[in-house]
Amino acid sequence: MSSSPSGSIALSSAPAGGAARRRRESRADRGVRARKYGVRTIALGYLAFLLLAPVAMIFYRTFEHGLAPVWNAVTAPNAVHAFWLSLEIVAIAVPLNTIFGIGMALLLERGRFKGKALLGMLVDLPFAISPVVIGLALVLAYGKTGWFGDWLTEHGIQVIFSVPGMVLATAIVSLPFVARETMPVLRELGTDSEQAAATLGASSWQTFWRVTLPGIRWGVVYGVVLTTARALGEFGAVSIVSGRIEGETQTLPLYVQARFENFDVTGAYAAAVVLALMAFATLVAMNLLTRRTRGREGRAEPALSRRARRSSKQSDGGAGRTAEVAT
Repeated sequence: MSSSPSGSIALSSAPAGGAARRRRESRADRGVRARKYGVRTIALGYLAFLLLAPVAMIFYRTFEHGLAPVWNAVTAPNAVHAFWLSLEIVAIAVPLNTIFGIGMALLLERGRFKGKALLGMLVDLPFAISPVVIGLALVLAYGKTGWFGDWLTEHGIQVIFSVPGMVLATAIVSLPFVARETMPVLRELGTDSEQAAATLGASSWQTFWRVTLPGIRWGVVYGVVLTTARALGEFGAVSIVSGRIEGETQTLPLYVQARFENFDVTGAYAAAVVLALMAFATLVAMNLLTRRTRGREGRAEPALSRRARRSSKQSDGGAGRTAEVAT
C-alpha cells in the first residue's frame, strides 16, 4: 500500500503548526506576566519610595540610641499633655462629624430639593481649601477682632487660642469623609427596603435604626477611620487657631514641630512614632472589627437557610397531613 506525498506533508505540517502556536502562546503569556509584574514592581517601588522608606527611617532614627531616650521623650510632661489633648480633640470632632456625615449623606442621596449640587460642593470644600486658609478664616470669624469677637468676649467665651477653636478647626478639616464614604453605599442600597418598612408601619426613626443604618454601617466605619486619621494628623488649621502654647494648646503634631525646631531630634522622632502607631492601631482595629462582623454574618446565613428549609419541610408536612385528613 503506497502513501501519497500530500498525506505525508499534511501529517508532518500538523505537529509543526501546533508547536508554533504553542510557542506564540508561550511568548504571549510571558509578555502578559512581564507586564503584570512590571506594573506591580513600579507600584510597590513608588509606594516604598514615598511612604515606607521615610517611615522606616523615622523608626530607625528613633530607636538607634536605645529605648531609654525614647521613653524619656514620650513621658515628658509636655509630650503627655500633647498626646491627651490630641485624643480629646479626636474624641469630640469624630462623633460630631459622624453624626453630621450620616445626616448629610441621607440629605444628599434621599432628598429632592433645589441647590443640592451647591450643598454637595460646600461639603467637599475642605478637600479643596488649604487647612491654613481654614484656620485664618476661623480667626477672622471668632477672634477678638472678628465678626463674633465682641459677642464672645462679652459672654466670656474664648474660641481662638483655646481648645474649642482647635476642635472646630479639626472638625472642619475632616468634615467630608463620613458623608462621602456613606453616599455610595446609600446609593447602592436603594430605597426598596425602606419603603417596605414604611409600608409595614415602621416610623422614620425605626426605619433608620433597623434598616438604613445596618445597610450603610461599613461606609460609616470607613468614614470614621479616615476622619480619625485626618484629625490625629491635622497640623495647618490647628497651628493657626491654637497659638501653639506648650502644655496648653499644643497637639502632638505641633509638639513634633516644636521639638524639631528646638533641635530635640529624639523627642520629635519619638512623638512622630507615637502618631504613626496611633494611626496604625486605628487601621488594625477597623480591620479586626470588619472581619469579626463579617464572620458573624457568614455564620448566621447558613443558620438562617437551615431554619428556612426546616420551616418549609414542616409546612409541606402539615399540608400533606391536611390533605390526608381531607381525603
